[in-house]
Amino acid sequence: MKIIEERQSVRKYSDKEIPVSVLKSILNAGRLAPSWMNVQSWKFILVRSAENKELLSKLACNQPHVKNCDSVIVCVADTGAWDKEEFSKILKQKGIADAAIENIMTMPAYYPPVLGEATVKLRTVEQLTYAVAYMMLEAEDNGVKSCIIGAMSNELTEINHELSEEVKAKLGLGKKEIIASMITLGYEAEPAPVRKLRKDFNEVVFLEKIGSLIE
Repeated sequence: MKIIEERQSVRKYSDKEIPVSVLKSILNAGRLAPSWMNVQSWKFILVRSAENKELLSKLACNQPHVKNCDSVIVCVADTGAWDKEEFSKILKQKGIADAAIENIMTMPAYYPPVLGEATVKLRTVEQLTYAVAYMMLEAEDNGVKSCIIGAMSNELTEINHELSEEVKAKLGLGKKEIIASMITLGYEAEPAPVRKLRKDFNEVVFLEKIGSLIE
């Protein structure tokens, strides 16, 4: 709770480099995050080169901290993880029989492709948010500051399609892979007082139904 209470987005970083061992630990936290149906519909690309960070900054509507940070984790929503072959492979690893797998793939609650492409995107991005949260908390636990980047050109915002495709090609991504968010990482340049602006507990937390407070 101390980490959660004190963590805040940081956009000004020092020149101190993050050790590779720390970066691997942060990335591994994302790999180990919870995954609905265990589909693990995510991929993470670590970017450290000035050239690629500059390109990612352009993708992120020219946000300067994307190019000025030590590292960027490009968080990829892999909609291809729901393809029947890939999804079946995951379910078989869980010990589920073929007949049961076929049945699961007819159920909208368990298999988003039944409801179409938009739902697949939604559930895939949902999965990715768990991993993003885990990585940012692991970064904070290692003294590394972070900021999540969501304003960018991609299939979700539908802006600057040409730039989005250029970046995806540069990073080796296919049509079924979406850059849904990025995490900038670095050591804080100038420590600032914590300003955690959140709604009051009783505005967002209820007992049994909306409006009934936990006393």
